[in-house]
Amino acid sequence: VQLQASGGGLVQPGGSLRLSCAASGFTWDYYAIGWFRQAPGKEREGVTCISSSDGSTRYTDSVKGRFTISRDKAKNTVYLQMNRLKPEDTAVYYCAKAKGRRCDSWYNFNSWGQGTLVTVSS
Repeated sequence: VQLQASGGGLVQPGGSLRLSCAASGFTWDYYAIGWFRQAPGKEREGVTCISSSDGSTRYTDSVKGRFTISRDKAKNTVYLQMNRLKPEDTAVYYCAKAKGRRCDSWYNFNSWGQGTLVTVSS
């Protein structure tokens, strides 16, 4: 299983970024994919997830209405569109593969890729 996140960078508050997660080594249709983040000095938290069964999504409250997760099955890639970014969104963002098809729990992930750093600062 390989998961590679990319697209991070420095952005001003209010700006946008799109992260990509390229996935390989497993059957795409059987596993949900999630995005997590870890800010300096804080624990890793679940940000969003997309189910492989019906494309349903889940978001943590702090990003609802600003972030959007999507997937391109043909490219085995999951995207995270981040709009109206805030300084508190600064973190290393990771994509991860769930143990099953659904986004039942933030604790139901067992494969992680290397992260990409997002810095929101003026």
